[in-house]
Amino acid sequence: MVDRDRVLVKLDELEGYLGELQAVAPDRYEAYQRTETKRACERLIQVSVEAVIDICALLVVGLRLGLPGEEDDLFERLSRHGAISGPMAATLRRMKGLRNLLVHEYARINDELVFETVRGRLGDFDAFRGEVLAFLKR
Repeated sequence: MVDRDRVLVKLDELEGYLGELQAVAPDRYEAYQRTETKRACERLIQVSVEAVIDICALLVVGLRLGLPGEEDDLFERLSRHGAISGPMAATLRRMKGLRNLLVHEYARINDELVFETVRGRLGDFDAFRGEVLAFLKR
C-alpha cells in the first residue's frame, strides 16, 4: 500500500525547492553567471530531482513493483504500472541525468543547459506532480 502521507510530504518538499529556485533564478543568462546564483540554482535542481526520485521510490515500494536495480528502473516500473506516463518516464530519466552531472561531473556542467532548465523546464516538475496526484486519487 502506498504511503500517501509520505508521498504528499515529499511533494510539498519539492514544491518548496521549486519556489526557492524560482525566487533566485534570474531572467538573463548574464545574471545567472554570478557564482552564487549558479550554485544556488544547481543545488536546488539537484534536491528537486532527488525529491522526485524519492517519490518514485515510495510509489514503487508501496505498489510492490519489485526492487529496482537502478533509478531508471523506478521510472520504467511506474510507467508500466500506469502511475506515470511513458513520456514522463523519459523526462525523469533526463532529469536524473542532469542531476548526476551536477553531483558527479562538476567540470562538465554546461551553464547554458542549467540556465535553460531553470528558465524553461520547471514545468516538468509540475507535470510530474500532477501525474502523481492523479494516480493517488485513483
